[in-house]
Amino acid sequence: MAGKAVVSLATGLEDPERVTVAFLVALGAAEQGRPTLMFLTKEATRLALEGVATGVACDGCPPLADLLARYAKAGGRYLVCPICFDARKLGKSGLIEGAELGGTVPMWQWIGDEGATTFSY
Repeated sequence: MAGKAVVSLATGLEDPERVTVAFLVALGAAEQGRPTLMFLTKEATRLALEGVATGVACDGCPPLADLLARYAKAGGRYLVCPICFDARKLGKSGLIEGAELGGTVPMWQWIGDEGATTFSY
């Protein structure tokens, strides 16, 4: 099995190109068979809600909705910072497929002793 990948994303749709790049990196790992986790914090927590990650970041960029669909199909998971999520008064019932609330302890448990390749955006 290929090694794990963790992509940490703190930016939301205020910077859609950064979001697109983070999803492209995570998608590349997931589609290559790597167990992949996106750790969403700050404004990125909103991306874990149905209907939020939409639009196209730039001319020639793939639609965010397509990236999310491919990431889900490849088995990608999301860990959403519960402190950030609750501070924004977001609703847990609207979480997208593969998303769950969890902080740094569950992230480190998921990584485990084998380690992971990490990216931060």
